Amino acid sequence: METFETLVQAEFAPKNTYLNTASTGLLPARAVAAMRAGIESVAAGQPQDMFADVEAARAGFARLVGVPDRRVAAGASVAVYTGLIAASLPEGAEVLTAEADFASVVNPFHMRRDLKVRTVPLERIAESVRPDTALVAVSAAQSADGRIADLPAIRAAAREHGARTYVDASQAAGWLPVEADAYDYVSSVAFKWLVCPRGVAFLVVPEDLGDLVPVFASWVAGEHPWDSCYGPVQELAHSARRFDESPSLFSYAGARHSLALIEELGVDTVRAHDLALADRFRAGLHGLGHELVPAPGSPIVSVPGLGHRQPELSRAGVEVSDRAGNLRAAFHLYNTTADVDRLLDVLSG
Repeated sequence: METFETLVQAEFAPKNTYLNTASTGLLPARAVAAMRAGIESVAAGQPQDMFADVEAARAGFARLVGVPDRRVAAGASVAVYTGLIAASLPEGAEVLTAEADFASVVNPFHMRRDLKVRTVPLERIAESVRPDTALVAVSAAQSADGRIADLPAIRAAAREHGARTYVDASQAAGWLPVEADAYDYVSSVAFKWLVCPRGVAFLVVPEDLGDLVPVFASWVAGEHPWDSCYGPVQELAHSARRFDESPSLFSYAGARHSLALIEELGVDTVRAHDLALADRFRAGLHGLGHELVPAPGSPIVSVPGLGHRQPELSRAGVEVSDRAGNLRAAFHLYNTTADVDRLLDVLSG
């Protein structure tokens, strides 16, 4: 019988102490094999049907976030999907965002000069929603330091004032249970905690497709894509597929298998594993006299003032990030207590 440990050991074999999933997740062996097969099929002049992989990946992500796959668009970039939402807003609409949130989540709103973008500290998002707020846009977990948004409070405040909600789950999907049906829009890249290749991203839209206009629709957005290759698309897909970007097929060939692995392991099990490691690191840091950015319940740990040690750690075979002067470590399913202790050992030296 396969266990969490045996499944992980069969899929991952890092040659270093890799604690940088918040930047890029490691690829499982099954995804690498699938991508290699797809590439070789094209090299041989016999391309396999990687559009089937797109649909399998769409369905896998939909199951992970608890919505029907007809509500999921498949693309490559959160920024593109944020731009799509920004383009749908009426002139003068107010968008409420969090201070220092990831650029892909907020910048497209600033590019529309006729919108009113209001920014407040993450902890004050819910209390800052007001009657003229049209949209609340926030990351479920902050990229810089792992702080988790109070999504239930934000959702309740938005509903009270009639605002739509847009949640970027890029730093959450894969370890934090995401109930996409609770929000109007949910986006996520998949190359972090979902351990997919780069070039895969998803957008969850309302059942009625919201107010979105598929401004970048290409032939893949047609109800019958192969009949939509020339001239204007005569019939847009009746589902969220009308918001698809032309897919990076090799990436999706691997993504379907990465998402299947997350499903097999179970998000709740992954979360428990990740948080146990993060808590071990936090305890060790306190023992070394370091202060942390408070981010309870997050597998991302940010240590102020230690970012400058990232190059030294990398030379020692320990991969972390320097974010705004903070050392950021991110613990995921392929990490072990030995990884935590190795990082603490190097930091104490």
